[in-house]
Amino acid sequence: MFRKVLIANRGEIAVRILRACKELGLRTVAVHSTVDEGALHVRLADEAVCIGPGDPKRSYLHIPALISAAEVTGADAIHPGYGFLSENAEFAEVCRRCRITFIGPSPEAMRAWGDKVSARENARALGLPMLPGTGVLRDGDHALAEARAIGFPVILKASGGGGGRGMKIVREPSEVPRAYDTASAEALAGFRNPDVYLERYLERPRHIEFQLLADQHGNAVCVGERECSIQRRHQKVLEEAPAPSLPASERERMGALVAHAAQATGYTSLGTLEFLMDPQGRLYFMEMNTRVQVEHPVTELTAGVDLVAEQILVAGGAKMGLAGRNLAPRGHAIECRVNAEDPVTFAPSPGKITGYLAPGGPGVRVDSAAFPGALVPPHYDSLVAKVIVRASTRTAAIARMRRALDEMVVEGIKTTLPLLRRILDHPAFQQGEVSTSFLQELLEGDRPPDRRG
Repeated sequence: MFRKVLIANRGEIAVRILRACKELGLRTVAVHSTVDEGALHVRLADEAVCIGPGDPKRSYLHIPALISAAEVTGADAIHPGYGFLSENAEFAEVCRRCRITFIGPSPEAMRAWGDKVSARENARALGLPMLPGTGVLRDGDHALAEARAIGFPVILKASGGGGGRGMKIVREPSEVPRAYDTASAEALAGFRNPDVYLERYLERPRHIEFQLLADQHGNAVCVGERECSIQRRHQKVLEEAPAPSLPASERERMGALVAHAAQATGYTSLGTLEFLMDPQGRLYFMEMNTRVQVEHPVTELTAGVDLVAEQILVAGGAKMGLAGRNLAPRGHAIECRVNAEDPVTFAPSPGKITGYLAPGGPGVRVDSAAFPGALVPPHYDSLVAKVIVRASTRTAAIARMRRALDEMVVEGIKTTLPLLRRILDHPAFQQGEVSTSFLQELLEGDRPPDRRG
């Protein structure tokens, strides 16, 4: 087992990992840019190293600076968190060559599952349910021919990334060539990989994802599933566990498939297999995330598991402590992401937090790096805090979350707290009748009617 962990990240996930390391008796090293010098993860770590300026390409994404920081401090493991280099196989490979444990899957597994086309091939071979789709497209003409064969509407997706970049919905044949060019250009700019592929587009699906954990001894378990349908531009806003739309029999069936997928491909560490659910309740594989997810706390609360601690332990060669445990969900958990954004226009709202009060009470957890006087820089993701609640039922969890959000105070910047309250108050959400179109439709209801013509 390693003794000192460098956390190659910032913000709330860096604080989350620090806490897990401290409870495991591991020393910690924080890295930070010049604008994060006073950040909470820097204050809580045993050691801290400045790795560059605010531009993430010259700090948190700069592999030589991270490796140098690990070598200078004697860190023998690196946890990448999420975002930044967390799914970068080259970074994992460099760690291996430098004999530093990368707390995550192997570079080979990251390449096999991280590339979306390769992941589809893996999923198909393993018998996971699939939507009709293609391999990498050669050009716009190839895309058009494949789209006609699949049937409209279709969606173009970047092979090397996600988050909505390189993603275009196409409903008419005439739209395909331009959409292909745009998607490929976005993929190249965002992921240094212009490859795109096609998939049949589902109207108003639900987004369901399954959390897996696998160790280096052949053990793999599915720790449960999450409903992540409340999204804006493919970015999740609110998540819950278990998924209210998934029958217990389907949870058990899919859990076995997900665990088998990890074992059959030699995958180790945390991972998440994401699926789309059509209105008839059928699930279709979408992609795999080879890292800890932002929304992991809802699974932790319903399964009674510290996923980050388990991830660290299995990276050190330990057998997981979950094999043979009853991981059936206990109660219901909801997570709300509080972002530093205007709740109406979604314009970023960086600045100094002049006042901050986190909610508390029974069943409430807040993962955050915020405090009065903390700076929210314009250089990074706008996440300020994750408010997570657990209760015995979904109805009770909604009531608890509404109470928690009403208690929360963030002053000095704008946040999405008003929007989150609106979502919780909406009858469709309260009844569990949501899809990935829910938030868009909610926001469009605020727009005045178009009276042109």
